[in-house]
Amino acid sequence: MSETTETWFDQPLAFTIAERHVRGRLVRLCPVLNTIMTAHSYPPAAEKLLAEALVLTVLLGSTLKDAGSQLTLQAQTGGGPVELLVCDYKDGELRGYLKFDAERLAEVGSDPTLFALFGEGFLAITFDQAATGERYQGIVPLEGTSIGDAAEHYFEQSEQIPSLIKLSSRHDAEAGCVAGGLLLQHLPEGEVGRDRLHVRHDHPEWEHARTIAETLKGDELTDPATSLETLAWRLFHEEEVRIEPGAAISRGCRCSTGYFAGVLAKFPEAERRDMADEAGVIRIDCAFCSRIFPVPLDEISAAS
Repeated sequence: MSETTETWFDQPLAFTIAERHVRGRLVRLCPVLNTIMTAHSYPPAAEKLLAEALVLTVLLGSTLKDAGSQLTLQAQTGGGPVELLVCDYKDGELRGYLKFDAERLAEVGSDPTLFALFGEGFLAITFDQAATGERYQGIVPLEGTSIGDAAEHYFEQSEQIPSLIKLSSRHDAEAGCVAGGLLLQHLPEGEVGRDRLHVRHDHPEWEHARTIAETLKGDELTDPATSLETLAWRLFHEEEVRIEPGAAISRGCRCSTGYFAGVLAKFPEAERRDMADEAGVIRIDCAFCSRIFPVPLDEISAAS
């Protein structure tokens, strides 16, 4: 592994093991994660779910190569206490929101299963490609012990890529919420045009890498004293590992009065008047940042 500046928080680390046709990503979130969390008061079970979903969003979103491309993660409930989970990543900007029934969530305990949280829910993973304008979406059941299990099923069913996803979070008295994750995937064997290995899940190269990666513990992913390069080295020190730090992550709420004015301009004028208060202002509640954006009707007219 070549020398590099070490990566600690709020920045993904990409790595490849060429001889085993494996690629991966590591990330640990803390300052950005807590900025997102403080917009709402989340109980422990909700905080853990959202934190790990945000880590997963970075792991997947940071694989997008073109500027302006976006990854959206949305879970739809099937009668569980969690009513809505949505996260997205675009050009290093991360945001997420969780809506839930507090009383029902308190009944499921501190470490609930996905079924206890969502019931018969589904996870939708959407890739919007800026360069081509194409959209790819996969929908899989929310099954397993964590949202990472559901994402593994997505790659197996929709992308047909053998994958391993490990997620972990904890709440530190001083640092607040800390969460980390690993994404490991088997690449096509050789260059573009060669057959994928998805029909060969027992390929020794993949099984070797997966077995090693599965030894990674949750407390290592969230350990603030261990750099991501160190984690990669601990796991694959017998291999030639190529690493590349990704773009720094920031909290990204793209809401603004001008943005909402443009959206509201698409509504008929009569409907806009019905939405406005006595002062002629439409007030938009942004769930991501927990802010109210007042949009005067005259600004909407100017945007149309």
